[in-house]
Amino acid sequence: MSSTSNYTTLIFDIGDVLFSWSPQTKTSISPNVLRKILSSPTWHDYERGRISQAECYARVGGEFSVDPTEVGRAFQDARDSLQSNEELISVIRHLKACSAGKLHVFAMSNISAPDYEVLRTKPVDWSLFDDIFTSAGVGERKPNLGFYKAVISSTGADPSRTIFVDDKMENVLSARSLGMHGIVFDDHRKVVRALYNLLGDPVERGRQYLTVNAKKLLSVTDNGTFLRENFAQLLILEATDNRGLVDLTDTHRTWNFFQGKPLLTTEEFPFDLDTTSLGLTVIGSPEDVAHSVMDDMLDYIDDDGIIQTYFDHRRPRFDPVVCVNALTLFYSYGRGHQLNRTLHWIREVLLHRAYLDGTRYYATPECFLYFLGRLLEISNDIYLAAYIKPLLIERIQERIGADGDALALSMRLKLCAHLGIRNDVDLRTLLPLQCEDGGWEIGWIYKYGSSGIRIGNRGLTTSLALKAIQEMQQRFPSTLSSPSAVSRLIPLHTLLLSTFCSARAT
Repeated sequence: MSSTSNYTTLIFDIGDVLFSWSPQTKTSISPNVLRKILSSPTWHDYERGRISQAECYARVGGEFSVDPTEVGRAFQDARDSLQSNEELISVIRHLKACSAGKLHVFAMSNISAPDYEVLRTKPVDWSLFDDIFTSAGVGERKPNLGFYKAVISSTGADPSRTIFVDDKMENVLSARSLGMHGIVFDDHRKVVRALYNLLGDPVERGRQYLTVNAKKLLSVTDNGTFLRENFAQLLILEATDNRGLVDLTDTHRTWNFFQGKPLLTTEEFPFDLDTTSLGLTVIGSPEDVAHSVMDDMLDYIDDDGIIQTYFDHRRPRFDPVVCVNALTLFYSYGRGHQLNRTLHWIREVLLHRAYLDGTRYYATPECFLYFLGRLLEISNDIYLAAYIKPLLIERIQERIGADGDALALSMRLKLCAHLGIRNDVDLRTLLPLQCEDGGWEIGWIYKYGSSGIRIGNRGLTTSLALKAIQEMQQRFPSTLSSPSAVSRLIPLHTLLLSTFCSARAT
């Protein structure tokens, strides 16, 4: 368990969570009728220990016009069908083992005493649970609050540091109403991911993902084609400062987006100013070589003074993000003034929000804003900052809370950290997108100009997510003091209630 985790208690439902069962029996009682019996007041009294098994079967037999003996046989078949969820149990065992004794695990079930006796005969590692609470033993059942309060009292658990997992929404709602973090068990993989994200260290897990997949962090299109390309590798290297993670094509001067044969485009693909600008700022180059390349770039400026995308006059294309990356190269060598008209156009793009639907080659508005922030960070030019930064702050603040994939959120957060803007909203959205393997979901960064096919890279998304989390935490140390610091900001209604009470008191 992560040292950053605030959770010390896990409470699991048993039926349809830790165990599955089948309502299909060999009797005349249909699955539909069996479920109706389980929802009847008589059965609820049985689960609370208020009536015996014989009395229960007799009552429901009369209520549903079924022979009590048939009821008994149906529930015996149901008991025989019980199967433990070994995959989930293994996850719980792993989480508990990694907690250094800090994590306590309990089960809490609506179940009668006779059924619980049968359940305990099933071959499961029951020692995994610090205690098991049944409705029959407590005399209360979920979703009644009394059952939860009895468990809290008996275990000494702090609800704010407790995770509760149940397949029924009403049971989860009651847990949440007492301050627990409730998870509805409606999808096994989603629940496992949520447990790892709540109890694990996002940074450490992300690093492990990158290490395990070193040199294999390939880009992929939205139609499933894997690409070997340099641009994402350069960004991963910049974010991690770890050359061992990436696979780059060595170059002494200019860069091509593709490594080897181009895919999904023309057979011959020209070297481009975008990848070259990134390569020369991330990896560097002898100063005379860098200046020579920039001299060549100045031959690719159109009549409007805007620098182009390709080292190929037969492909006259321009893109705001490409322009920003070229500006970053020129400013890093003290030559930014040579692209003044390009810079002016970039500010117009920012001023009029021309980037909101992405650009020709970049998929999201965050790409433009992120690389613009990168320009300010690398150039460290006070005049450039005065020209761009105030407006950039306004524009990134407008994006906080907007929809976006994991990469867009990471770019947004990293830029906010650089500009000194606290952004708990997007951090709260990004953290649950971490997958079970520790990496983040793919995010789309660029696209083919002609076809619009998008390209993403999980390694890049993960690298930028880690960088964003770390920089946000460094800038605002309380950001990840615990997951609850992210997931439980003070709600507006709480502040209003506090204000109202204070006013009444005076």
